Amino acid sequence: MKPPAFLCLLAIPWLAAAAEPSLSLADAVRMAVASHPDVAKAKAAADGLKGRIREVRSQALPDISVTSGFMRWRDPSLLNASGLDKWPEEFRAALIPVPVNIFDYSINVKQPLYTAGKVGTALRLASVEAEGALVEIDRAQQDVALGTTKAFYDLLWAQRYLTVVQETQQQKIQHAEMARTLFKNGVATEVDMLRSDVAVANGQPDVVRAQNAIQQARALLNYYLGRPTDQAVELAGDFPDVELESQDLSELMKEAERRRPELLRLRISQRSAATQVELAKAESRMRLDFSAAYGLMARQPKNLVNPDFTRWTAGVNFTFPLFDGFRRSGMTQQAVANERSIRSDREKAEQQVRLALQQVVDEIRAAQETLRAVRANVGQAERVLAMMRNNYKFGAATTLDIVDAQTALSVARTNVLRGLHDAAVARANLRWTMGMTPWE
Repeated sequence: MKPPAFLCLLAIPWLAAAAEPSLSLADAVRMAVASHPDVAKAKAAADGLKGRIREVRSQALPDISVTSGFMRWRDPSLLNASGLDKWPEEFRAALIPVPVNIFDYSINVKQPLYTAGKVGTALRLASVEAEGALVEIDRAQQDVALGTTKAFYDLLWAQRYLTVVQETQQQKIQHAEMARTLFKNGVATEVDMLRSDVAVANGQPDVVRAQNAIQQARALLNYYLGRPTDQAVELAGDFPDVELESQDLSELMKEAERRRPELLRLRISQRSAATQVELAKAESRMRLDFSAAYGLMARQPKNLVNPDFTRWTAGVNFTFPLFDGFRRSGMTQQAVANERSIRSDREKAEQQVRLALQQVVDEIRAAQETLRAVRANVGQAERVLAMMRNNYKFGAATTLDIVDAQTALSVARTNVLRGLHDAAVARANLRWTMGMTPWE
């Protein structure tokens, strides 16, 4: 017998979700980097600077244009000439101007000949800024990769934590059933049974909070992936459990200086500022330009092809700034001050990176030491819980002893899980601080 059609339609989303492949950390980062708006914005800025380079390069190339026009013109200038009143009357009567039509078209050419290095300096400046735009893309990608890595580990932790809470809750339910059975058989007291029921009721909010943590972590990860926040995610992989090798902080700092996008960007900005100083100084130097025009001008359209009405000009313009109210010196002063400011920003950023490296190294070591300390407690807590259960069956333990043992085991498992999560996030922060991919 075939199922109804509407049941098949309802099963389609479930089948699609079940068929979705597991998502590894590397795949998640690749998806986020490919679709995140911050990366797209950085790439758009880089494309804009490519256009800026073409714009600056155009200053060194000839500017060619074609112009044409029509003008109806009446000029009474001759009637306003001094001494015209002394001319004969019949001559003055013949000087009355009449409107005329003027048609013209021409080709105009302008070409810089010498700019004292201004165009070349502007090209270097645009090229440096374009290099900085590529670094900005790298920075955006690393920031998105770090956020995705943290969101991945948060969701992984939330899923593992829900498992721990559910196991603890199941243990409480089993103990409540045991207490109820023993109470019916007259072995346990009613207080033990009620305490077991209270422990089950108190554990339910922990399950709800753990489930809510999964929803929030999943929404954040889907945000980085550019997907609906409620879309199901099946994670593949686990927390990396790798001991941090002892490394010298100075060696880590050298690697960060070589890779960290912020430091690279500030060094590029410092080069850009130095180039801006040269560009500001070039404003005070002479320049030489060539300009030419060739065309025809006539009153009658038929003469626009007559070479007798040809008009052309050619010339070289020499410009040497003498005084502009100290505008150029002000530009130079601003550029020099900007260079000093960027140098200070670079030094500050290097100090911040050094401090961040020290902090994340300490966080990794603290997480690893915590793991070594709490891992042994899990086995001991499991053994204590098993002993308390056996003792309770024979009346040698109370419900409070069982609840305490369950709580101790839950805390031990949670501490291990939290240590793995913190170590993984701290390792991702370390790699990001060094300018490397946040995952290994």
